[in-house]
Amino acid sequence: MKRVLLVDDDAGLRDALCQSLELAEFEPLAAASFVVAKDHIKADFAGVVLSDIRMPGRDGFHLLDYAQEVDPDLPVILLTGEGDIPMAVRALGAGAFAFLEKPCETAELLKVLDRALKARAMVLENRRFKRQIEKGDPAARLLFGTSERAEALRAHVRQVAASRAEALVTGPQGSGISKVAEVIHLCSPRAKGPFEKRAARTLDREALRAAWDQAEGGALFLDGIADLPADSQLELLDLLDGGGDVRLIAGAVDGLDEIWEEGGFNPDLYYRLTVHPVRVPALSERPEDIPVLFRHYVAQAAEQAGIAPPEVSPGHAAALMAQTWPGNARSLMSAAMRFVLGMPEEVSKAAEMGLAEQLAQVERSLLIAALARQNGRASEAAKQLKLPRKTFYDKLARYGIKPEDYRR
Repeated sequence: MKRVLLVDDDAGLRDALCQSLELAEFEPLAAASFVVAKDHIKADFAGVVLSDIRMPGRDGFHLLDYAQEVDPDLPVILLTGEGDIPMAVRALGAGAFAFLEKPCETAELLKVLDRALKARAMVLENRRFKRQIEKGDPAARLLFGTSERAEALRAHVRQVAASRAEALVTGPQGSGISKVAEVIHLCSPRAKGPFEKRAARTLDREALRAAWDQAEGGALFLDGIADLPADSQLELLDLLDGGGDVRLIAGAVDGLDEIWEEGGFNPDLYYRLTVHPVRVPALSERPEDIPVLFRHYVAQAAEQAGIAPPEVSPGHAAALMAQTWPGNARSLMSAAMRFVLGMPEEVSKAAEMGLAEQLAQVERSLLIAALARQNGRASEAAKQLKLPRKTFYDKLARYGIKPEDYRR
């Protein structure tokens, strides 16, 4: 929604500007004076202000001062038909987002408004993200996103966490199933107990019993539950029926229902697990969360690389949202690493890559970054990455990386 609070005492000009904005798919809110406009100026106003400077009573500078007090990050663009350099300097020095002379070219005005709206959207998004983190519980701190689907996922996780019954977390590949399972545990009354994670396909009866014992007083997470051997499925039912102080949380990539319907999964175990199903939505189902997650991953990657996080522009965020990200959070995380290491043009490729390709590119990027920081000194770069020298040189050879190319 491209909302613009338009303030001008000239009714004819105000109506003409409103018409131009509506034709450009903006949503103008017209006000003839500061008194009328101030009711719309709030800290959560999801738009920008476009105001004439010279108005009877409270002028545009008074409106700018008021907006700055309410929200210093609210963009205010000032217009005047009698502009000069001192007035422009005063407007910008007082905190105006931009200063334009009347009559101004419509194309120029729309360009400035678009820039201001993008800046405003970023501010409001960052505030929502900060509020989410400050809520304090594990669901708020660890499951990121500001969309309705993200909010619903956090609410569902909290609800399931309060139960002692088995839970099943499903979702598309790379969506963070194991992370959601751990958050369910951390939000539960047994959060101080152990959280044991196992790949279901590796567990025979004996290994399953051992994992169950180690999870006593906490939770056992079985990832890829559809791959649990048939004998172990029966053993798991016995363990569940036998009581004990262990909560089972299972994880499965979308498709467990079909496997069960085709007879490939024990029906009794299936019914036990589906009492509390939690599905993690794909990024394509909540594109508005992609910039939030990407900025989080960029901050993490920058911290790991020991560099300042680069800025993610509104245009770049929009490009990310336009992609489908079949690899979900994993591919977005990989893209963030490449972005931090100075390869933003490759970010779009991550959406179409397999996990192995993405991991290989990230590893290559880390090797190059370490060499660059150490001025091409391979032994120092190996130490920084905590790799044996032979392993480090083997990796350089695999990726065709020459240390001398990074000496300054």
